Parts: sequence; structure tokens; C-alpha cells
Amino acid sequence: MPRPIINTDECSACGICVDTCEQDVIEIVRDRATVVNEESCIGCGDCMDECPMGAIEDIEED
Repeated sequence: MPRPIINTDECSACGICVDTCEQDVIEIVRDRATVVNEESCIGCGDCMDECPMGAIEDIEED
């Protein structure tokens, strides 16, 4: 299942990904979006689609 990876150099900490994620996987920590609850990620991709900075990608895991 894919999981989000956040490029902290590109993240502006706008919080859109946090508001978009219904699984509470992402939080703003030290002025950057951070994956804090990876186990709950369902791989929907909404955070990637909504990030205005394009700072979120996914990687495929077995």
C-alpha cells in the first residue's frame, strides 16, 4: 500500500493536508507537515492531490 512522504523543503505548513486527511495521519510539527500516524494511512492520495506546494509524494510498500 502506498504511504505519503513529505518533502519538508517544499512544505509551507499551510495545513491543507492535515485538514484533508480523514485518518489523522498528518500533523504540523515544528512548522512542517509530518506523517505521525503512518499505520492509519489508507493510501487514498487526498493529501497529495490537495497539497498546493506539491510537497507530498507516495512510495509503494509491500
